[in-house]
Amino acid sequence: MPVSTWTVTEPRKLAFGSPVTALRVRIVNGSVNVVGAEGPATRLEVSALDGPPLVVTLEDGVLTVAYQDLPWKNFLQWLDRRSKARSATVTVAVPADASVEVGVVGAAAFVSGVRGRTEVRGVTGDTALAGLSGTVRGESVSGNLEAQAVTGDLRFQSVSGDLTVVEGAGPSVRAESVSGDLVLDLDARTPADVRLATVSGEIAVRLPHPADAVVEANTASGELSHGFDGLRVSGPWGAKKLTGRLGAGTGTLRATTVSGSIALLRRPPSEDATHDHEPTGKVL
Repeated sequence: MPVSTWTVTEPRKLAFGSPVTALRVRIVNGSVNVVGAEGPATRLEVSALDGPPLVVTLEDGVLTVAYQDLPWKNFLQWLDRRSKARSATVTVAVPADASVEVGVVGAAAFVSGVRGRTEVRGVTGDTALAGLSGTVRGESVSGNLEAQAVTGDLRFQSVSGDLTVVEGAGPSVRAESVSGDLVLDLDARTPADVRLATVSGEIAVRLPHPADAVVEANTASGELSHGFDGLRVSGPWGAKKLTGRLGAGTGTLRATTVSGSIALLRRPPSEDATHDHEPTGKVL
């Protein structure tokens, strides 16, 4: 199929008649907003643009919106002294089943309503994800990632960026960070497989009620706190380890940090429950 190309040098709107199955966006500064919509139509709006033009291509169902000098490969290593001289504000509505790749340097990214695979890479700049049901991959140098009501597998890696999961209902979460915090509020209807690791960041997990997981949490020099009976702490001096089974032990929760603290909290039985329903917890 022929390649369709547009060079965007100023604010512009584009509508695409050909079907789009994958979206790839790479920008510096500004913001990216991707919305999954029902129906085959795909629409692009560049509402603000400073610096070099954005190149838009559509080939074999893949829509790309990017700078020519900003490749996806080795994206997290991209540093350019000219980056301050460019900025773009991009909004794209794509079919909900499309896969999405977003790369940002110093820009904010927001992706919602997508059922296909979503991958976000950021050097700096925060990312927000909402209502995604496909597999999610996030990589960051220093930007934070917030995921709300994500029901697919979630993978996250960062140097100093934080991960916050709200109403997490996916079957598995894997997160690693050097100094970023990992904060999860889980609301899975089925037991999840959760594995978290940091060097100096803090880890906090709020488990659904009733909890159903085999728990293993380790910290070399940080504090351990929890609000559950049936969990056992060993090694009260220096390194500490928290182990035990909650419920039938169908799910898995493994958390490891070197100098950060780890807290396991209990979700209230219902959303309208007050904080008085949560135990004060045990700190070790």
